[in-house]
Amino acid sequence: MSAAIAQQEAAFLSLRRQRRQTTLLGLAVFLACLLTAGWVSEFYPSSLLAGLPRIGEYFVRITPALEWDKLFAGTQTEGSLAFWMYRLDAWGLLLFETAQMAALATLMGAVVALLLAFPAAKNLGLPPWVNATCRRLLEATRTVPEIVFALIFVWAFGVGALAGILAIALHTAGALGKLFADAMENIEMRPWDGVRASGGSWFQACRYAVLPAALPDLLSYAMLRFEINLRSASVIGFVGAGGIGEELYKVISFNYYEEISAIILLVILAVVCIDLVSEKLRRRVIEAVS
Repeated sequence: MSAAIAQQEAAFLSLRRQRRQTTLLGLAVFLACLLTAGWVSEFYPSSLLAGLPRIGEYFVRITPALEWDKLFAGTQTEGSLAFWMYRLDAWGLLLFETAQMAALATLMGAVVALLLAFPAAKNLGLPPWVNATCRRLLEATRTVPEIVFALIFVWAFGVGALAGILAIALHTAGALGKLFADAMENIEMRPWDGVRASGGSWFQACRYAVLPAALPDLLSYAMLRFEINLRSASVIGFVGAGGIGEELYKVISFNYYEEISAIILLVILAVVCIDLVSEKLRRRVIEAVS
């Protein structure tokens, strides 16, 4: 008995030693790759330390010079909130346009992503070449950045919101398509088997077994993508694709520092509102499904 215990202990120590050696080797390879990446990309600690003070200086410049005793004064009083947000009406309209761009692009992209996610999911019984084709198509659409699509569509359709909507929708379809397909692959398959065993078609099984089970995750991913698209719509405005991005590009170009912080704050507040709505909507869907 003691010999068997000693043998098991020796085997355990040998296995632990092997695992430690493998872990150390993996860490060494990871560190070498990290150092190589830093050297190739010129990510030097000296450059980072030299630039950090300038980042702090920029944040100091964009911070509004608010004064407590003048905080609620009118737009003509420097140091007041109204003076800082003196173009709130115009910025609000531009932000509303940006939100509409993001919402429409998210809806268009989510519809395409949902249609492609079912054949892209590997657990739904379609031939492997169908899964691979849909996966590669989704990869192709999400690999190209939105701003590149925006430049192409601006050239094709002219300056304006249409180019931005199409660019974001195309990228959204690829990004959400992968997430939707992964969510469908993670569902419990017993409802699917039940629908198929009772004579239901592939489309009926997708509708009544897969979609209800994956719906909370699909909705969560779509709302998260809506937040991302709101930020993307703000950025692609730099190339003339409409929205608040054009105004943000203008104030950055002319170094209107306090206006930069005002617009950024409005975008942050919009994202917070979307996140709160997303959380409530997701909870309601979970309650309805369960």
